[in-house]
Amino acid sequence: MNINGSTAECRSCGETGLEIVLSLGRTPLANALLAEEQLSEVEATYPLDLAFCSRCALVQITETIPPEKLFREYFYLSSFSETMLRHAEEIAVRLTSARYLDANSLVVEVASNDGYLLQYYKHAGIPVLGIEPATNIAHIAQEERDIPTVCDFFGEALAERLSHEGKRADVIHANNVLAHVADLNGVVRGFAELLKPDGIAVIEVPYVKEMIDRCAFDTIYHEHLCYFSLTALDRLFKRHELRICNVEHFDIHGGTLRIFAGRASAKGEATAAVRRMLDEEAAWGVGDASFYRGFGAKVERLRGELVKLLNDLKVQGKRIAVYGASAKGSTLLNYFRIGQETLDFVVDRSTVKQSYYTPGTHLRIHAPEKLLDMMPDYVLLLTWNFADEILQQQSEYRRRGGRFIIPIPEPAII
Repeated sequence: MNINGSTAECRSCGETGLEIVLSLGRTPLANALLAEEQLSEVEATYPLDLAFCSRCALVQITETIPPEKLFREYFYLSSFSETMLRHAEEIAVRLTSARYLDANSLVVEVASNDGYLLQYYKHAGIPVLGIEPATNIAHIAQEERDIPTVCDFFGEALAERLSHEGKRADVIHANNVLAHVADLNGVVRGFAELLKPDGIAVIEVPYVKEMIDRCAFDTIYHEHLCYFSLTALDRLFKRHELRICNVEHFDIHGGTLRIFAGRASAKGEATAAVRRMLDEEAAWGVGDASFYRGFGAKVERLRGELVKLLNDLKVQGKRIAVYGASAKGSTLLNYFRIGQETLDFVVDRSTVKQSYYTPGTHLRIHAPEKLLDMMPDYVLLLTWNFADEILQQQSEYRRRGGRFIIPIPEPAII
C-alpha cells in the first residue's frame, strides 16, 4: 500500500507515493533510556514503517523525529566495543599510508562520537577534527582524548563555515551516520564542500540486502531513517557531483558497506568492485519492490519462533536475562512484546547505560558482572552483531553452564 495521501517524499530523490513494505507499529524511541523516576510517566511512541522508493531504490522509514530529540544527549559510546576499535584502527592506519597523510593534512569525522577513530590519526601526528552533536559525548572526546570537536549537526551550512575557516579535509569519515540524517542531500553537499579537490570521503552504512537476507529487522528504529544499497548511494552521490570510486563489504553490524567517494572531476575510474556490485544488485532486484515485500512474512516467522522458545524455557522454570541495552534490542523486544514476564534483567558493558531502564519494557540495566552474580540459565543476546566479542568476554559465565540465545537470523542456543 502507499503512504496515506502520498504526502511523504523520498529522502533522496523527492519521489512521492512510497510503498510501505513493513510496519512495526508504534514504538518508543530506541535509545530513550529511562531513569527510575520516569517509569511512571507515559512514554511517547511513534509509527515505525519501512517504505521503498521505486525511482532511486532507497529504503527508508516514513517518520522523522527531530534530531535534537534523538542526538543531543546520547547513550552509545563506540569505544566500549573492541570490535569497533579494531575496525577503526585498521582503516586509520591504512589511509594514513595510502593517502600520505602527515602534519599538513586534516582528517574530519562526522558523528565522531567519543573520538574512538580520530584518536588513531592523532597518535600518528595528523591533525583531526570531530563533528559530534551529542553534548555529553563531544565532552568526552575533548576532555578524555583531546580530540578537537565541533558540537553541532553536520550539513552544508557547517561545511561552508569550516571551509571558509580554511578547514578543508583530506579525508572525511562518516561511519553509520548517513542513515541517521533526514537531509541526505544537504549532508552529501556538505561532503563535497568540505573535501579538498583530491580528498576522499569514506562512508560506512548498513547494507539493506543483508538486513533482508538475515531478517535483521531490529536494525530498524527511528534513528535509522535510511537503509542503503550501493545503487541508492550511487544515485545520491552523483546528484552532487561526487563519484563512488570503490566499495568494500564487511560483516560488522550484520552487514556493512564502506564506500570511498571523491569529486566526479577527479582522475581515475570506479573500481571493478563498484561495477560488479551494481550489476549484482540489478540482478537480485534492488529496484523492484517485490524483493522487499516478503520481509514482513520473514519477521513474523521469526517472532513466532523466538517467542515460542522463550515461553517454553519459562514453562521449564528457566531464568532468562538479556545482554545488550541496544537500540536494535529495543526494536525486537517492543515489536515482539517480550518484557518483564519473560526476562529478568539486562546487562550492558556501557557504564553510561547502567542503572537506567529499557524503553517500553522497563528492564533495569546492570553491569555484565551481574551474570556471574545471578547465573541466569540463558541470556538473550540482543547485540548479536558483536556475538564473537561478547561470547569471548563471557567465557566464565559459559564455563559455569550459562547459555546464550542468538535471535537473528533465526533463534539458536549456544
